[in-house]
Amino acid sequence: MSPRVTLQRLRAVSPRDLMVVGLPALALLIAGFWLAAQFIKPAPPDYLVFSSGGAGGSYQVYAERYRQVLAKNGVELRELPSAGSIENLKRLLDEDDDTEFALVQSGTANGVNTERLFSLGSLYYEPLWIFYRADADLDRLPQLKGRRIAIGPEGSGTRKLALELLEANGLDGKNSALLPLGGLQAVEALNSREVDAVFLVGSERSAAVWSLFYSENVRLMSLAHAEAYSRRFPHLARLTLPKGAIDLVRNIPSRDVMLVSPLATLVAHESAHPALIQLLLQAAQEVHGEAGIFQRPGEFPRAGQADFPLSPEAERFYKSGRPFLQRYMPFWAANLLDRMFVMLLPVIALLIPILRFAPPLYIWRIRSRIYRHYGELKFLEAEVEAHPDRHSRDEWMEKLDAIEEAVQRIPTPLAFSDMLYTMRLHVGLVRQTIQRRAPAVKA
Repeated sequence: MSPRVTLQRLRAVSPRDLMVVGLPALALLIAGFWLAAQFIKPAPPDYLVFSSGGAGGSYQVYAERYRQVLAKNGVELRELPSAGSIENLKRLLDEDDDTEFALVQSGTANGVNTERLFSLGSLYYEPLWIFYRADADLDRLPQLKGRRIAIGPEGSGTRKLALELLEANGLDGKNSALLPLGGLQAVEALNSREVDAVFLVGSERSAAVWSLFYSENVRLMSLAHAEAYSRRFPHLARLTLPKGAIDLVRNIPSRDVMLVSPLATLVAHESAHPALIQLLLQAAQEVHGEAGIFQRPGEFPRAGQADFPLSPEAERFYKSGRPFLQRYMPFWAANLLDRMFVMLLPVIALLIPILRFAPPLYIWRIRSRIYRHYGELKFLEAEVEAHPDRHSRDEWMEKLDAIEEAVQRIPTPLAFSDMLYTMRLHVGLVRQTIQRRAPAVKA
């Protein structure tokens, strides 16, 4: 064997051994990536589809505020106006509809299969406002019997709640005129005396409600049975609108008003991206976390009573706040790092044992090739010691040279060349034994 070939063998890293050790390790890492990919969603889209409400209502007002907050993080809110809570719920349940998020009034999902929907929390009280035209104060719903009442359009949560309360008080379409008017249309009808009373559900800041506070000859009903309603209908809370809370200068209202109120709930379809859920919750916290007539600062949003199970992302949000990375970096950067971490975590978990066991395995494979010939060498030495005259000295040397040549042909990395020299030293010792014990000519 030429010196050049020997030098190349010494310098070479054994590709075969690297492949035998490296390929299973690589396959294990690829399997780790694949497994992690099964538990991570793709990058969030740069928009979400949101079903809001009718013109002049609270849902549209808040949808616009969400839009402004989300735009700061590069996410577009695509709003779909609707008749109200019932239509929003239908859109979420329609598999052919793209709606991912919507505002839904508590109590509207009773008796509906909502297993694919999740609550992101209650956002605010949306009281039931009953405005009417009359000379005397009215404080009970039976007093509206025989009158023209605007109870909200089809598909609205207002209509469902109004019918629920009117039915409990013995009013229906047979003894009263129940008209499908809502929002600003109902306000206009009341101001023009086309109806005698209107039912509105929403924030006091909504255009429809706010305008009626300042309308002449229009009164707000204080419900004498508000406490009874809150006990009979679990989705309703009893609220008090304090005297002068709307306008201290004009003393609006002129007395404390007892109201009942459902809660506005933010609802998501199960297909909504978790990152968008977190972002929308942050927007809701910014929009609804401020103080109001019926709430203290920070009271909303909250994970209170709802018609839907609480989303796991929402549960984490209410327990721990916004995700850790989003506290210190922009939404998209934080989301990218978070997804990378989820992908790398199982890989790192696999990489630690691989880095621990792969190098020793590689070393063992290199050494085992050389150590394998030690068995032949030991057997030859024992045979020479026991039966030196079985072969001539030259024949013994030929056997020994064959072992030495086989060892020299082993591709050994430079780091393991000491093992070759050790093997050659031991071959030399056996050679000395042959020269000392074996006869020159076979007996």
